[in-house]
Amino acid sequence: MKIISIVGARPNFVKMLPIIEVFNKSKHEHILVHTGQHYDINMSDIFFKEMNLKPADYNLGVGSALQGVQTGEIIKRSEEVLLKEEPDVVIVPGDTNSTFGGALAAAKLHIKVAHLEAGLRSFNKTMPEEINRILADHCSDFLFCPTQIAIRNLKNEGILDGVFYVGDTMFEVAHLVKEKVDEVPKRTDIPDQYILSTIHRAENTTKDRLPLIMKELSNLEYEIVLPLHPRTKKKLMELGLLEKFSKEIIFIEPVGFFEFSKLLRESLAIITDSGGVQKEAYWHKKPCITVREQTEWLETIEAGGNVLAEPSDIKEKVELMITKNIKFDDKLYGFTDTSKRILGILESEIT
Repeated sequence: MKIISIVGARPNFVKMLPIIEVFNKSKHEHILVHTGQHYDINMSDIFFKEMNLKPADYNLGVGSALQGVQTGEIIKRSEEVLLKEEPDVVIVPGDTNSTFGGALAAAKLHIKVAHLEAGLRSFNKTMPEEINRILADHCSDFLFCPTQIAIRNLKNEGILDGVFYVGDTMFEVAHLVKEKVDEVPKRTDIPDQYILSTIHRAENTTKDRLPLIMKELSNLEYEIVLPLHPRTKKKLMELGLLEKFSKEIIFIEPVGFFEFSKLLRESLAIITDSGGVQKEAYWHKKPCITVREQTEWLETIEAGGNVLAEPSDIKEKVELMITKNIKFDDKLYGFTDTSKRILGILESEIT
């Protein structure tokens, strides 16, 4: 087989790590395409460096833009690569503009599409990620689901063929890199006890909502460590609030996957709006407060390790989760050989 993987945003680099390694060691040709959706060094290059991955075979250099412009450029530039390389299958992970753009470009060229993390639903179509994941699923021939709930969601939408329960590659990554995370030195610029936070989603970085979230974080009785996503930093600067909250919240630059895992492992809890971080918190047995109205990772809610919160609820939910006796289930996300399962399915279905 000739396989092309299309990635573009920080979470997707990590999700694809074990798949890239397994494919590169196989008899098949694997080509990695980086759309350039995330292009900041701390949001892109650092992951290739610390994971010892060779640079992408293609970097499309799309960069940031409005939703329609960015997605259109991803489709256009991906199509050029696909026409040149003529792959047997295209893999798209997650729910970003790169996910949908790559899936649509391949589907319209009648190239088989495999969606990694298929079937996730927040049931909130105001989220651009929800639109991306739904459309990617309906473009795909292979739907690789991380959970049984994801399979149920697809069934409810009439998608029954090509659906496979393979587990979560992020869960596989957590096991693969444990020793490297252990080796990360402790930072001297953060306290011994802290809550880790990540806030970056579009709905949380508006002029109305972001100041409320920052105010609630700064009013907590715990020290807050918050790696600043470029979007969040830019909005705080636009609002003239970066210096003010820098006195009350410990802002740090975005960090690599290993260092972030270390920060998460040593924290008291996590306050986030990230999808992937909700799962990582559960794997590290850390209480999670998710500042969103819905989540695509319902398993973490049902298992009791995660709770949704509005900005005004953050303090109450933090106290609830830190004092709660949570029983974390190590088997919640399935397997530690997801990438091998995916390769096996593609080999049996395509070759």
